[in-house]
Amino acid sequence: MTPLPPRQPNGLTVLDTFCCSGGMGMGYYLAGYDVVGVDINPQPHYPFEHHVADAVQFIREHGHEFDLIHGSPPCQDFSTLNAYNKKSYPRLIAPTREAMLATGRPYVIENVEEAARELIDPVTLCGPMFDLRVYRHRVFETNWTLPVPEHPKHVARCMRNGYLPTEEKPFMSIHGGRHSRAWQNAACDAMGMPWIKVPAGGDIPLGIREVCEAIPPAYAEWIGGRAADHIRAGRLAAA
Repeated sequence: MTPLPPRQPNGLTVLDTFCCSGGMGMGYYLAGYDVVGVDINPQPHYPFEHHVADAVQFIREHGHEFDLIHGSPPCQDFSTLNAYNKKSYPRLIAPTREAMLATGRPYVIENVEEAARELIDPVTLCGPMFDLRVYRHRVFETNWTLPVPEHPKHVARCMRNGYLPTEEKPFMSIHGGRHSRAWQNAACDAMGMPWIKVPAGGDIPLGIREVCEAIPPAYAEWIGGRAADHIRAGRLAAA
């Protein structure tokens, strides 16, 4: 496991549900939170305390113990690819929201752009907002006001999925497929997720799935900072 980077703890806790390999969890950690992750599947590369459990049930039972709750419910049913695959996947945004609201805590629900119609007043975050070389739009619902950085124009060209970036096309397109170890590790660098790089002899399919399903930590670091301001303001008002 890659050593955790330094940070300034803020004294707050976050429950990171549907956590996968920890892209959002790492961002919250960098924003100062103590992070606990939950996923229905084992996540051997998750860099923080991790529980294998049903995320919605875990929120119902333990969400009130945390200062902030994050959820990234499965997005496959909304994905563009599934327009061709036409498979049936669970839609968990509504039950996740219901469980979060019952805790009375500030929450964040993340998903792909195609799921925006399922979210309440979502905002969009994009890689260039945080100087990343991926566009990777993701939408976020909160029950508090989340400010959004300026959205730069998409000027840089993006390389086709599965190909390494070049000077002419410096941005990466990061989606599933049969990709090389070099591509997977370049994708980790582009996303800011070095702890899931594939070492020589490592399991490439696992690494591909992890990076292709991830959200850049920079998104959660931004969200976590704004959430901390909201939580502290609420506590001052209640004092």
